[in-house]
Amino acid sequence: MTTHTDTAVAALESARRQTLALTSFDDAELLAQHSRLMSPLVWDLAHVGQQEEFWLLQTGRGSYCPVFHPRVATLYDAFEHPRATRPSLPLLSPAESRRSLADVRGRVLDLLERSPADDPLFAVGMVAQHEHQHDETMLATHNLRAGAPLLTPSPTPPGRPVARDAVLVPGGPFRLGADPAVEPWALDNELPQHEVHVPAFRIGRVPVTNAEWAQFCAAGGYEDERLWSAEGWEHRLRTDLHAPMSWRPDGTGGWVRRRFGRTEAVPPDEPVQHVSFHEAEAYARWAGARLPTEVEWEKACAWDPEPGRRRRWPWGEEPPTPERANLGGTSLGPAPVGAYPAGASAYGVEQMVGDVWEWTSSVFAPWPGFRQMLYADYSAPFFDGTYRVLRGGAWATAPDAVRPSFRNWDYPIRRQVFSGLRLAWDA
Repeated sequence: MTTHTDTAVAALESARRQTLALTSFDDAELLAQHSRLMSPLVWDLAHVGQQEEFWLLQTGRGSYCPVFHPRVATLYDAFEHPRATRPSLPLLSPAESRRSLADVRGRVLDLLERSPADDPLFAVGMVAQHEHQHDETMLATHNLRAGAPLLTPSPTPPGRPVARDAVLVPGGPFRLGADPAVEPWALDNELPQHEVHVPAFRIGRVPVTNAEWAQFCAAGGYEDERLWSAEGWEHRLRTDLHAPMSWRPDGTGGWVRRRFGRTEAVPPDEPVQHVSFHEAEAYARWAGARLPTEVEWEKACAWDPEPGRRRRWPWGEEPPTPERANLGGTSLGPAPVGAYPAGASAYGVEQMVGDVWEWTSSVFAPWPGFRQMLYADYSAPFFDGTYRVLRGGAWATAPDAVRPSFRNWDYPIRRQVFSGLRLAWDA
Protein backbone atom coordinates (compact mmCIF):
# COMPACT_ATOMS: atom_id res chain seq x y z
CA MET A 1 0.00 0.00 0.00
CA THR A 2 1.40 3.38 -0.99
CA THR A 3 1.57 5.83 1.92
CA HIS A 4 1.77 9.61 1.95
CA THR A 5 5.44 9.21 2.88
CA ASP A 6 6.05 7.00 -0.20
CA THR A 7 4.40 9.62 -2.41
CA ALA A 8 6.48 12.40 -0.87
CA VAL A 9 9.74 10.49 -1.27
CA ALA A 10 8.89 9.65 -4.88
CA ALA A 11 8.32 13.34 -5.61
CA LEU A 12 11.61 14.32 -3.98
CA GLU A 13 13.52 11.67 -5.91
CA SER A 14 11.88 12.56 -9.23
CA ALA A 15 12.89 16.19 -8.82
CA ARG A 16 16.44 15.26 -7.82
CA ARG A 17 16.94 13.03 -10.85
CA GLN A 18 16.06 15.92 -13.12
CA THR A 19 18.20 18.39 -11.17
CA LEU A 20 21.25 16.17 -11.51
CA ALA A 21 20.56 15.49 -15.20
CA LEU A 22 20.41 19.23 -15.91
CA THR A 23 23.69 19.87 -14.08
CA SER A 24 25.75 16.83 -15.13
CA PHE A 25 28.13 18.95 -17.21
CA ASP A 26 31.58 20.40 -16.74
CA ASP A 27 32.21 23.15 -14.22
CA ALA A 28 32.52 25.87 -16.85
CA GLU A 29 28.91 25.28 -17.97
CA LEU A 30 27.62 25.41 -14.42
CA LEU A 31 29.60 28.48 -13.37
CA ALA A 32 28.79 30.58 -16.45
CA GLN A 33 25.92 33.02 -16.47
CA HIS A 34 24.28 32.36 -19.82
CA SER A 35 21.86 35.29 -19.45
CA ARG A 36 21.50 38.11 -16.93
CA LEU A 37 17.88 37.02 -16.62
CA MET A 38 19.02 33.69 -15.16
CA SER A 39 21.27 32.39 -12.40
CA PRO A 40 24.35 30.29 -13.08
CA LEU A 41 23.25 26.67 -12.97
CA VAL A 42 25.46 26.06 -9.96
CA TRP A 43 23.42 28.57 -7.93
CA ASP A 44 20.17 26.68 -8.60
CA LEU A 45 21.93 23.39 -7.87
CA ALA A 46 22.91 24.41 -4.33
CA HIS A 47 19.81 26.54 -3.68
CA VAL A 48 17.43 23.58 -3.91
CA GLY A 49 19.50 21.71 -1.31
CA GLN A 50 19.76 24.71 0.99
CA GLN A 51 15.98 25.19 0.90
CA GLU A 52 15.37 21.48 1.47
CA GLU A 53 17.58 21.57 4.53
CA PHE A 54 15.93 24.73 5.87
CA TRP A 55 12.34 23.54 5.54
CA LEU A 56 12.69 19.83 6.29
CA LEU A 57 15.60 19.65 8.73
CA GLN A 58 16.26 23.02 10.37
CA THR A 59 12.84 24.56 10.94
CA GLY A 60 11.79 23.86 14.51
CA ARG A 61 15.02 21.98 15.33
CA GLY A 62 17.14 24.32 17.45
CA SER A 63 20.01 21.88 18.06
CA TYR A 64 20.44 20.87 14.42
CA CYS A 65 23.95 21.18 12.90
CA PRO A 66 23.42 22.36 9.31
CA VAL A 67 25.13 21.13 6.16
CA PHE A 68 24.92 24.64 4.70
CA HIS A 69 26.72 26.93 7.14
CA PRO A 70 24.64 30.06 7.86
CA ARG A 71 27.18 32.27 6.05
CA VAL A 72 26.89 30.03 2.98
CA ALA A 73 23.12 29.70 3.21
CA THR A 74 22.69 33.48 2.84
CA LEU A 75 24.29 33.26 -0.63
CA TYR A 76 21.24 31.30 -1.79
CA ASP A 77 18.61 33.77 -0.57
CA ALA A 78 16.63 34.61 -3.73
CA PHE A 79 15.25 37.82 -2.21
CA GLU A 80 18.65 39.06 -1.06
CA HIS A 81 20.59 38.36 -4.27
CA PRO A 82 19.06 39.18 -7.71
CA ARG A 83 19.90 36.79 -10.53
CA ALA A 84 22.10 39.29 -12.34
CA THR A 85 24.51 39.55 -9.36
CA ARG A 86 24.72 35.89 -8.35
CA PRO A 87 27.87 35.06 -10.41
CA SER A 88 29.84 37.50 -8.24
CA LEU A 89 29.01 35.63 -5.02
CA PRO A 90 31.45 33.16 -3.41
CA LEU A 91 29.24 30.22 -4.31
CA LEU A 92 29.97 26.59 -3.55
CA SER A 93 31.70 24.78 -6.39
CA PRO A 94 29.74 22.23 -8.42
CA ALA A 95 31.41 19.37 -6.52
CA GLU A 96 30.72 20.99 -3.14
CA SER A 97 27.12 21.65 -4.18
CA ARG A 98 26.55 18.02 -5.18
CA ARG A 99 28.07 16.74 -1.92
CA SER A 100 25.88 19.09 0.11
CA LEU A 101 22.77 18.03 -1.80
CA ALA A 102 23.52 14.36 -1.20
CA ASP A 103 24.20 14.95 2.51
CA VAL A 104 20.94 16.85 3.00
CA ARG A 105 18.92 14.28 1.08
CA GLY A 106 20.37 11.44 3.10
CA ARG A 107 19.37 13.18 6.32
CA VAL A 108 15.87 13.87 5.00
CA LEU A 109 15.32 10.24 4.00
CA ASP A 110 16.57 9.09 7.40
CA LEU A 111 14.14 11.46 9.11
CA LEU A 112 11.21 10.27 7.02
CA GLU A 113 12.11 6.63 7.71
CA ARG A 114 12.31 7.26 11.46
CA SER A 115 9.13 9.35 11.54
CA PRO A 116 6.70 8.05 8.91
CA ALA A 117 3.60 10.18 8.80
CA ASP A 118 0.06 9.49 7.69
CA ASP A 119 -0.63 13.17 7.03
CA PRO A 120 -0.05 14.73 3.58
CA LEU A 121 3.50 15.85 4.51
CA PHE A 122 2.83 19.31 3.14
CA ALA A 123 6.36 20.60 3.81
CA VAL A 124 7.87 17.74 1.80
CA GLY A 125 5.46 18.38 -1.04
CA MET A 126 6.30 22.08 -0.98
CA VAL A 127 10.03 21.31 -1.16
CA ALA A 128 9.56 18.82 -4.02
CA GLN A 129 7.53 21.36 -5.98
CA HIS A 130 10.15 24.02 -5.30
CA GLU A 131 12.89 21.84 -6.76
CA HIS A 132 10.76 21.00 -9.77
CA GLN A 133 10.23 24.72 -10.34
CA HIS A 134 13.97 25.28 -10.31
CA ASP A 135 14.40 22.42 -12.76
CA GLU A 136 12.10 24.32 -15.11
CA THR A 137 14.14 27.47 -14.50
CA MET A 138 17.31 25.54 -15.35
CA LEU A 139 15.69 24.36 -18.59
CA ALA A 140 15.11 28.02 -19.44
CA THR A 141 18.80 28.66 -18.74
CA HIS A 142 19.81 25.79 -21.02
CA ASN A 143 17.61 27.24 -23.73
CA LEU A 144 19.35 30.63 -23.50
CA ARG A 145 22.92 29.35 -23.51
CA ALA A 146 25.11 29.57 -26.59
CA GLY A 147 27.09 26.65 -27.99
CA ALA A 148 26.41 23.10 -29.07
CA PRO A 149 23.39 21.21 -27.69
CA LEU A 150 23.70 19.58 -24.28
CA LEU A 151 20.20 18.09 -24.09
CA THR A 152 18.45 15.69 -26.47
CA PRO A 153 14.66 15.95 -26.96
CA SER A 154 12.30 13.02 -26.64
CA PRO A 155 9.49 12.66 -29.21
CA THR A 156 5.93 13.85 -28.70
CA PRO A 157 2.78 12.45 -30.32
CA PRO A 158 1.94 13.81 -33.76
CA GLY A 159 -0.73 16.44 -34.11
CA ARG A 160 -4.03 15.86 -35.83
CA PRO A 161 -6.46 18.08 -37.75
CA VAL A 162 -8.45 19.92 -35.10
CA ALA A 163 -10.96 22.73 -35.40
CA ARG A 164 -9.41 26.12 -34.61
CA ASP A 165 -12.73 27.23 -33.19
CA ALA A 166 -14.04 28.60 -29.92
CA VAL A 167 -15.84 26.47 -27.35
CA LEU A 168 -18.81 27.91 -25.48
CA VAL A 169 -18.64 27.72 -21.68
CA PRO A 170 -22.12 28.58 -20.37
CA GLY A 171 -22.50 30.93 -17.45
CA GLY A 172 -23.11 29.63 -13.96
CA PRO A 173 -21.53 28.77 -10.63
CA PHE A 174 -18.12 27.15 -10.36
CA ARG A 175 -15.88 25.96 -7.52
CA LEU A 176 -12.68 27.99 -7.94
CA GLY A 177 -9.40 26.92 -6.34
CA ALA A 178 -8.07 23.74 -4.79
CA ASP A 179 -9.70 21.42 -2.28
CA PRO A 180 -6.93 20.38 0.17
CA ALA A 181 -8.59 17.00 0.63
CA VAL A 182 -8.01 16.33 -3.07
CA GLU A 183 -4.84 18.41 -3.62
CA PRO A 184 -2.93 18.20 -0.31
CA TRP A 185 0.09 19.97 -1.82
CA ALA A 186 -1.87 22.97 -3.11
CA LEU A 187 -0.05 26.19 -2.28
CA ASP A 188 -1.49 29.14 -0.40
CA ASN A 189 -2.50 31.24 -3.42
CA GLU A 190 -4.71 28.37 -4.68
CA LEU A 191 -6.79 28.48 -1.49
CA PRO A 192 -9.43 28.62 -0.18
CA GLN A 193 -11.72 26.96 -2.66
CA HIS A 194 -14.87 29.04 -3.07
CA GLU A 195 -17.87 29.35 -5.34
CA VAL A 196 -17.95 32.04 -8.01
CA HIS A 197 -20.42 32.86 -10.76
CA VAL A 198 -18.77 33.04 -14.18
CA PRO A 199 -20.66 34.70 -17.05
CA ALA A 200 -20.80 32.75 -20.31
CA PHE A 201 -17.72 33.03 -22.54
CA ARG A 202 -16.01 31.32 -25.42
CA ILE A 203 -12.45 30.02 -25.33
CA GLY A 204 -10.10 28.68 -27.98
CA ARG A 205 -10.18 24.92 -28.41
CA VAL A 206 -6.38 24.87 -28.75
CA PRO A 207 -3.58 27.36 -28.03
CA VAL A 208 -2.48 29.92 -30.63
CA THR A 209 0.07 28.34 -33.01
CA ASN A 210 3.29 29.52 -34.61
CA ALA A 211 1.56 29.69 -38.00
CA GLU A 212 -1.12 31.96 -36.60
CA TRP A 213 1.50 34.13 -34.92
CA ALA A 214 3.44 34.40 -38.19
CA GLN A 215 0.28 35.85 -39.75
CA PHE A 216 0.23 38.48 -37.01
CA CYS A 217 3.84 39.37 -37.82
CA ALA A 218 3.12 39.51 -41.58
CA ALA A 219 0.08 41.75 -40.99
CA GLY A 220 2.25 44.31 -39.20
CA GLY A 221 1.00 43.49 -35.72
CA TYR A 222 4.25 44.56 -34.12
CA GLU A 223 4.10 47.93 -35.89
CA ASP A 224 0.44 48.78 -35.17
CA GLU A 225 0.31 50.87 -32.00
CA ARG A 226 -3.48 50.53 -31.85
CA LEU A 227 -3.14 46.88 -30.88
CA TRP A 228 -0.93 47.52 -27.88
CA SER A 229 -1.49 48.93 -24.42
CA ALA A 230 0.48 52.10 -23.67
CA GLU A 231 2.80 50.12 -21.39
CA GLY A 232 3.18 47.34 -23.94
CA TRP A 233 3.90 49.72 -26.83
CA GLU A 234 6.55 51.57 -24.83
CA HIS A 235 8.21 48.25 -23.98
CA ARG A 236 8.02 47.08 -27.61
CA LEU A 237 9.76 50.23 -28.82
CA ARG A 238 12.38 50.17 -26.07
CA THR A 239 13.32 46.52 -26.70
CA ASP A 240 12.73 46.52 -30.48
CA LEU A 241 10.37 43.53 -30.47
CA HIS A 242 9.40 42.19 -33.89
CA ALA A 243 8.72 38.48 -33.24
CA PRO A 244 8.76 35.90 -30.43
CA MET A 245 12.05 35.35 -28.63
CA SER A 246 14.76 33.81 -30.89
CA TRP A 247 12.66 33.97 -34.10
CA ARG A 248 14.60 35.22 -37.12
CA PRO A 249 13.48 35.64 -40.78
CA ASP A 250 14.81 32.80 -42.95
CA GLY A 251 15.12 34.96 -46.06
CA THR A 252 12.27 33.25 -47.90
CA GLY A 253 9.32 34.68 -46.00
CA GLY A 254 9.44 32.10 -43.21
CA TRP A 255 11.01 31.97 -39.78
CA VAL A 256 13.78 30.05 -38.02
CA ARG A 257 14.56 29.92 -34.32
CA ARG A 258 17.37 28.81 -32.04
CA ARG A 259 16.46 26.50 -29.17
CA PHE A 260 18.69 24.42 -26.91
CA GLY A 261 21.69 24.89 -29.20
CA ARG A 262 19.86 24.03 -32.43
CA THR A 263 18.71 26.30 -35.24
CA GLU A 264 15.53 25.02 -36.87
CA ALA A 265 12.56 26.09 -38.93
CA VAL A 266 9.67 27.26 -36.76
CA PRO A 267 7.11 24.40 -36.74
CA PRO A 268 3.78 25.86 -37.90
CA ASP A 269 1.45 23.66 -35.81
CA GLU A 270 3.20 24.02 -32.45
CA PRO A 271 1.72 26.37 -29.85
CA VAL A 272 3.69 29.60 -29.98
CA GLN A 273 5.96 30.12 -26.98
CA HIS A 274 8.33 32.75 -25.59
CA VAL A 275 5.92 35.64 -25.95
CA SER A 276 5.32 38.23 -23.26
CA PHE A 277 1.97 39.26 -21.81
CA HIS A 278 2.16 42.49 -23.82
CA GLU A 279 2.65 40.54 -27.06
CA ALA A 280 -0.13 38.11 -26.16
CA GLU A 281 -2.52 40.97 -25.42
CA ALA A 282 -1.70 42.69 -28.74
CA TYR A 283 -2.17 39.45 -30.67
CA ALA A 284 -5.54 38.83 -29.03
CA ARG A 285 -6.72 42.32 -29.97
CA TRP A 286 -5.54 41.80 -33.56
CA ALA A 287 -7.49 38.52 -33.69
CA GLY A 288 -10.68 40.22 -32.49
CA ALA A 289 -10.46 38.43 -29.17
CA ARG A 290 -9.02 38.89 -25.68
CA LEU A 291 -7.07 36.86 -23.16
CA PRO A 292 -9.18 34.78 -20.78
CA THR A 293 -9.32 35.70 -17.13
CA GLU A 294 -7.72 33.09 -14.92
CA VAL A 295 -11.15 32.25 -13.48
CA GLU A 296 -12.48 31.58 -17.00
CA TRP A 297 -9.39 29.53 -17.76
CA GLU A 298 -9.79 27.37 -14.66
CA LYS A 299 -13.49 26.76 -15.28
CA ALA A 300 -12.84 25.68 -18.88
CA CYS A 301 -10.09 23.40 -17.62
CA ALA A 302 -11.54 21.75 -14.52
CA TRP A 303 -15.32 22.09 -14.39
CA ASP A 304 -17.59 19.25 -15.47
CA PRO A 305 -21.01 20.81 -16.10
CA GLU A 306 -23.02 17.59 -16.28
CA PRO A 307 -22.52 16.48 -12.66
CA GLY A 308 -21.75 20.06 -11.59
CA ARG A 309 -18.38 19.34 -9.99
CA ARG A 310 -14.65 19.79 -10.50
CA ARG A 311 -12.41 17.29 -12.16
CA ARG A 312 -8.94 16.82 -10.70
CA TRP A 313 -7.49 17.12 -14.21
CA PRO A 314 -9.10 18.32 -17.44
CA TRP A 315 -9.73 14.72 -18.56
CA GLY A 316 -10.86 13.32 -15.20
CA GLU A 317 -9.37 11.92 -12.00
CA GLU A 318 -6.52 9.83 -13.41
CA PRO A 319 -2.99 11.28 -13.22
CA PRO A 320 -1.19 12.71 -16.26
CA THR A 321 0.26 10.25 -18.75
CA PRO A 322 2.21 10.78 -22.00
CA GLU A 323 -1.07 10.19 -23.87
CA ARG A 324 -2.84 13.02 -22.02
CA ALA A 325 -0.34 15.84 -21.61
CA ASN A 326 3.16 17.02 -22.52
CA LEU A 327 4.84 17.46 -19.13
CA GLY A 328 8.11 16.49 -17.49
CA GLY A 329 10.73 18.47 -19.40
CA THR A 330 12.07 15.81 -21.76
CA SER A 331 10.47 16.93 -25.02
CA LEU A 332 12.30 20.30 -25.02
CA GLY A 333 9.26 21.87 -26.68
CA PRO A 334 5.51 21.80 -27.19
CA ALA A 335 3.71 19.08 -29.11
CA PRO A 336 1.66 20.06 -32.18
CA VAL A 337 -1.93 21.08 -31.58
CA GLY A 338 -4.24 18.09 -31.70
CA ALA A 339 -1.65 15.78 -30.14
CA TYR A 340 -3.65 15.03 -26.99
CA PRO A 341 -7.35 14.32 -27.68
CA ALA A 342 -7.39 12.15 -24.54
CA GLY A 343 -6.47 15.21 -22.49
CA ALA A 344 -9.50 17.32 -23.43
CA SER A 345 -11.60 18.97 -20.75
CA ALA A 346 -15.31 18.34 -20.25
CA TYR A 347 -16.00 21.25 -22.64
CA GLY A 348 -13.70 19.79 -25.32
CA VAL A 349 -10.85 22.26 -24.76
CA GLU A 350 -7.47 20.64 -25.50
CA GLN A 351 -3.90 20.98 -24.23
CA MET A 352 -4.78 23.07 -21.21
CA VAL A 353 -2.19 21.27 -19.06
CA GLY A 354 1.34 21.10 -20.44
CA ASP A 355 2.91 22.36 -23.68
CA VAL A 356 2.95 26.12 -22.87
CA TRP A 357 2.07 28.31 -19.92
CA GLU A 358 -0.89 30.43 -21.00
CA TRP A 359 -1.05 34.13 -20.22
CA THR A 360 -4.32 35.33 -18.73
CA SER A 361 -5.59 38.88 -18.35
CA SER A 362 -5.57 38.59 -14.55
CA VAL A 363 -3.32 40.42 -12.13
CA PHE A 364 -1.89 38.13 -9.43
CA ALA A 365 -3.95 38.73 -6.28
CA PRO A 366 -5.14 36.61 -3.32
CA TRP A 367 -8.41 34.73 -3.29
CA PRO A 368 -10.89 35.87 -0.63
CA GLY A 369 -9.91 34.36 2.71
CA PHE A 370 -6.25 33.90 1.69
CA ARG A 371 -3.96 32.64 4.47
CA GLN A 372 -0.19 32.35 4.22
CA MET A 373 1.20 28.84 4.33
CA LEU A 374 4.36 27.54 6.01
CA TYR A 375 6.49 29.54 3.54
CA ALA A 376 4.91 32.93 4.20
CA ASP A 377 6.86 34.73 1.46
CA TYR A 378 5.89 32.38 -1.35
CA SER A 379 2.96 34.44 -2.65
CA ALA A 380 2.25 37.48 -0.49
CA PRO A 381 5.22 39.67 -1.59
CA PHE A 382 3.98 39.43 -5.18
CA PHE A 383 0.44 40.73 -4.58
CA ASP A 384 1.51 44.22 -5.61
CA GLY A 385 -0.36 44.57 -8.88
CA THR A 386 2.68 44.25 -11.16
CA TYR A 387 2.48 40.54 -12.00
CA ARG A 388 0.23 38.73 -14.49
CA VAL A 389 -1.02 35.18 -14.04
CA LEU A 390 -0.12 32.25 -16.29
CA ARG A 391 -1.95 28.93 -16.15
CA GLY A 392 -1.63 25.30 -17.15
CA GLY A 393 2.07 24.46 -17.00
CA ALA A 394 4.40 23.87 -19.92
CA TRP A 395 6.26 20.96 -21.47
CA ALA A 396 9.03 21.80 -18.95
CA THR A 397 6.74 21.54 -15.91
CA ALA A 398 6.69 18.41 -13.74
CA PRO A 399 3.35 16.67 -13.14
CA ASP A 400 3.95 17.09 -9.39
CA ALA A 401 4.26 20.86 -9.83
CA VAL A 402 1.07 21.74 -11.70
CA ARG A 403 -2.71 21.21 -11.46
CA PRO A 404 -5.76 23.10 -12.77
CA SER A 405 -5.75 25.40 -9.71
CA PHE A 406 -2.00 26.15 -9.91
CA ARG A 407 -1.22 29.85 -10.41
CA ASN A 408 2.07 30.95 -11.94
CA TRP A 409 2.93 34.63 -12.20
CA ASP A 410 5.55 36.81 -13.83
CA TYR A 411 6.25 40.34 -15.01
CA PRO A 412 4.30 41.19 -18.20
CA ILE A 413 7.57 41.76 -20.09
CA ARG A 414 8.98 38.29 -19.43
CA ARG A 415 9.32 35.84 -22.31
CA GLN A 416 12.26 33.57 -21.49
CA VAL A 417 9.64 31.43 -19.73
CA PHE A 418 7.80 28.85 -21.83
CA SER A 419 4.77 31.09 -22.28
CA GLY A 420 2.06 31.15 -24.92
CA LEU A 421 -1.64 31.99 -25.05
CA ARG A 422 -5.18 30.91 -25.78
CA LEU A 423 -7.89 33.30 -26.95
CA ALA A 424 -11.23 34.09 -25.34
CA TRP A 425 -14.36 36.02 -26.31
CA ASP A 426 -17.43 37.31 -24.54
CA ALA A 427 -20.47 35.18 -25.28
